[in-house]
Formats: sequence, C-alpha cells, structure tokens
Amino acid sequence: MDWGNVTAEDLIEALREVNWSSPPRPLSEFFSRFTFPRSYSKWNSRLKCNLYYYRTNYFIMVVFILGLGFLRRPLAIVAAALTALSIAFLNDSFAGTFSERVTRSVRQFSPHLAAKMRPPLTPVIRGRPSAKRAIYICGRPRWVFVLVFSVVSFILWFVSCGLLMLLWAFAIGLLATILHASFRTPNLKARLNTFREEFRAVWRNYSEL
Repeated sequence: MDWGNVTAEDLIEALREVNWSSPPRPLSEFFSRFTFPRSYSKWNSRLKCNLYYYRTNYFIMVVFILGLGFLRRPLAIVAAALTALSIAFLNDSFAGTFSERVTRSVRQFSPHLAAKMRPPLTPVIRGRPSAKRAIYICGRPRWVFVLVFSVVSFILWFVSCGLLMLLWAFAIGLLATILHASFRTPNLKARLNTFREEFRAVWRNYSEL
C-alpha cells in the first residue's frame, strides 16, 4: 500500500473504526531503527504508517505523559482519565466492546435493565443495512456518552486548575508522537500489517479502486 496516497481523512476514519484491543508493540521494536526521512514524500508516508501501526503505543504514551503531569493533583488525574475515555469512545470497536461488557455485567443482576441497554435494530433492505450502522453505548447514541464525559472532564479540569498543565502535557505528548512517527523506520512487519483486510475494509476509497 502506498501510504502517500492515503489522505488524512482516510487515516482518521481508519483509526476510528479499526480494532484497538490489540496489545501495544514491544518496547524493543518501538525504540529501534531511527533514521532521517530523505524527502517530504518519504516522511509523509512514514508518518501515516507509524501512526496507524503504533496507534496503541502512542495512546498509552500520551496518557502516561498526562499522568506524570498531574501526580500531585488527584482530581486532575480523574479528569485525564475521563478525557481519555471520551476520546476512546470515538473508536467504533472500543465503544462496542465497552457497551457489550457493561450490558453483560448488568444482565447478571437485572436482565430487564440489560434488555433496555441493547442497541436498536437497523432495518435491512435486500440483505444490506438501509443506512450506515450507528454506534450505540448501553442503548444510547455514542455522542451522548462522549458529550457527558467531555463536559464532566472539562469541569474537573477547571476545578483542579489544571487546564494550563493539560495543554503543556498534551503538547509534549503530541510532539513526542510526531517525532517518533517521523524518525522510526517502518519495518517489514509494519508494512505487511497495512495489507490486512482489517484496514482495507475501513479504507474509504478501497471500494472505488
């Protein structure tokens, strides 16, 4: 796959729909073989490939940096956790897995309540869904949970006076991610991983090729 032809919108769509349950890449692989890109096209392709391949490592790294910045502010740590959770809800796989596990836990003591937490059925026409399947969490649209968790986390950030520290920590985490993705040479395993059906199924322009 030529990562130079993958647009930023395609990459964001893929990261939103791909399964994030896979464990992070080993540290021995994550911190090995750094080279300077020879051209802008090489850097652009490498950046997109590494962002997709090491997505779990980058997410953990950003959360870890945020945690270090708020060791002396427990309320800010809770706010950081809620912020990370609201961002994770934007991923289809995480949202579906979270909803399923919560519903399964509720079913143990209240089957009636668990039945109400099931997502509504999508109409099917000629064997295909009539529209793109909407994501529900515990029977409610995903945006409700994202909005609630975002508002609560913002209030906690404001109360803990950690908004400025949040911006600094997030900027450092983002900078570290971009630097690593720019200089980490994609190995053969990373290149082969991009050809998996998992990515091609969510690549927006795949069906048009």
